Amino acid sequence: MSRAERVGLVDLSDREQPLSVQAELLSLNRTGLYYQPVAPSEEEIAVKHRIDSIYTEHPFYGSRRIAVQLERDGIVVNRKAVQRHMREMGIAGICPGPNLSRRNQQHLVYPYLLRGVTASSPNEIWGIDITYVRMHRGWAYLVAILDWFSRYVVAWELDLTLELGFVLAAVDRALATAVPEIMNSDQGSHFTSPGYTGRLLTHGVRVSMDGRNRALDNVFTERLWRTVKYEDIYLQDYDSPRSVREGLERYLHFYNHERPHQSLGYQTPAEVHFARVLAEVPSEGPTQCAAT
Repeated sequence: MSRAERVGLVDLSDREQPLSVQAELLSLNRTGLYYQPVAPSEEEIAVKHRIDSIYTEHPFYGSRRIAVQLERDGIVVNRKAVQRHMREMGIAGICPGPNLSRRNQQHLVYPYLLRGVTASSPNEIWGIDITYVRMHRGWAYLVAILDWFSRYVVAWELDLTLELGFVLAAVDRALATAVPEIMNSDQGSHFTSPGYTGRLLTHGVRVSMDGRNRALDNVFTERLWRTVKYEDIYLQDYDSPRSVREGLERYLHFYNHERPHQSLGYQTPAEVHFARVLAEVPSEGPTQCAAT
């Protein structure tokens, strides 16, 4: 399990298992478990949740339009505050304008390799992105890796912060199942970091990054976020990190294996993904086929 999953298992009220014992069993640093972050105010939660709704509906909106929409909704927040919230949420309008998902200026940026390119088979092109996930009294962050041909969610991870670790955990999990030819992302600091790019290059993956101010270079993942939020997150109103994780586990299994997609001829992503993967396995290797 990831650190976030292990931390989620800690029960501070458990008298039979002291915190020191729980920390040892879960391989966690005990001192870090005593720190309880200050909960965000109800006002901050409400503003961020509304920004998330506006952005999900209109991903081309930048901070200026979002601030105007908030004012129309009766929420008075100046543009600088909206920009700060968007930075903390890890989102940015896809239209030309300031890039709020800022990269580290010392990190190398890779060119966009997919202009005019269409995925023709599974594991040819993967896209990775991060989105804000709202909870009743807070929020979390979801990273997902999507196969562009089949729309299959190859791997995902959830965390309460935007630290790099949960992104690398998702990448490691995905690369343990297959290796794509190209991985596409935005130019955010997570995806320009040597820890991320190094993992891909070690496996021979070509790194592609959206051009600055390029609208919809990662369109398939943007559509995934809309689907996940409208069909699950917004309906459930999850009240804890554990409930979000369990809910996403159920929903993303449904998305991959049960939900017919119109763009796939009303097949499921898993049917398209694994049918092509199995069909491409050499006939002389039945053991490989069974393993897949």
